[in-house]
Amino acid sequence: MRQHPFEKIVAEHGPTVLRVCRAVLGPTAAAEDAWSETFLSAMQAYPALRADINVEAWLVTIAHRKAVDQLRAETRRAIPTDNLPERPATDGLPGDGESQLWNALHALPVKQRQTIAYHYLAGLPYAEVAQILGGSPQAARRAAADGIATLRKTYPKGEDR
Repeated sequence: MRQHPFEKIVAEHGPTVLRVCRAVLGPTAAAEDAWSETFLSAMQAYPALRADINVEAWLVTIAHRKAVDQLRAETRRAIPTDNLPERPATDGLPGDGESQLWNALHALPVKQRQTIAYHYLAGLPYAEVAQILGGSPQAARRAAADGIATLRKTYPKGEDR
């Protein structure tokens, strides 16, 4: 069985794909972006598509995934603002208001402090933290959990930090 030209697939299933994208994202430009990305992805995979596959279901699946990707991307975008909140420094040194946090971090054992820094600040997964520090991912996860638990006990809460 011969495949239809891709242009015909777009014309036939384009409205359905757009409805799926709008159902997930609303009538926004992001929905139209997801529609475009769906057909760009589909166009690349179309030549290798099995002849017996339900093309509409295949396109709807791609569209749903592209729309969800758009939603995830929106949550990571910065929100512009006119005024940035600024905390005054107590003695004119930037970041001086966080000295208690630095003291609490410095009081942790080295392995816990490094694990917290690599995982929570640098965003590395525990497997990579374990490679850097030596040990297993489970040990890195335990060290981070113990360090965070200690910080919760020792670092003061509230407005008078």
